[in-house]
Parts: sequence; C-alpha cells; structure tokens
Amino acid sequence: MGHHQLDKLDEKILRMIAEDARVPFLEIARECNVSGAAIHQRIQKLTNLGIIKGSEYIIDANQIGYQTCAFLGIFLKDPGQFKHVVEELLKIPEVVECHFTTGQYDMFVKIYAKNNKHMLSIIHDKLQPLGLSRTETLISFNEAFRRHAPLNNLEIDD
Repeated sequence: MGHHQLDKLDEKILRMIAEDARVPFLEIARECNVSGAAIHQRIQKLTNLGIIKGSEYIIDANQIGYQTCAFLGIFLKDPGQFKHVVEELLKIPEVVECHFTTGQYDMFVKIYAKNNKHMLSIIHDKLQPLGLSRTETLISFNEAFRRHAPLNNLEIDD
C-alpha cells in the first residue's frame, strides 16, 4: 500500500468537520481561502481513502433514559468463539461498542442501560447465554470528555 501524507488544508478540514460535522462546505472554504469545489473534492478524497467514515449526531444517552453506562470485560469459555459472540453482541442494542483487547479480558464492551436493574438483566439474560465464563463490570459515573484522535502532523497509510 502507498503512503499518504495529508497537507495542512486536509488537517484544517478534518479539524473543522470533527468539531461540527454539519458545517457547510462553503463555510469551510471561506475559512480555508479556497473554493467550495476544492473542499468538496478534498472531502471526497478523504472519504475515498477511508479517513472520513461518515458523520453522525451524538445522542445524549442520559437524556433518552439510559442512566447507566458500563464497560464490561468479557472472559470467554472458548476464545475460538470470538466471531460468534460478536455476531450475537450485534443483536443486543444496548451494546454500543465492542473491542478485542490485550490483557486479562478477551473482549471489552460498552453498554447503556436504563438503570442498574436493567444492566443486571442485560448481563444475565443476554450476555451470559453467549458462552461467557464471566464478566467484570465497571460503571461509569460520568463521561468527563470524548474527543477524536489527534489531528496534528498526520501521515496516513492507504
């Protein structure tokens, strides 16, 4: 695969859309002193390279009734079951992230639940039947911050 180094314009575009995915291309163009067509072409290039993977609205889980956020370290009975477990986790809407990790856990997931009772139900009724030997749960009291990966001096392999 080739090697791509993004220039300062690419970095500025990425910073602006990371801050607000709904920012109009013409506003980016004005800020960057280039044409709207140039911004459109750059964003298309960044998308084609897989650097931009879409845009999203961030929904506040607490505001829609999910008062408990937890991270679960999952220990599998049979580590050969990764693929099957991931397929089953995708069927559980409260599981919003799944990571393969190093260290003590086979997998690490993020879950939103209405409350602690709901969290217990998810763990016992939906997760345990997937062939887990056990789980370790960490409750998040509050998300202090969330941000994107650093956007400075970017070098991208394609």
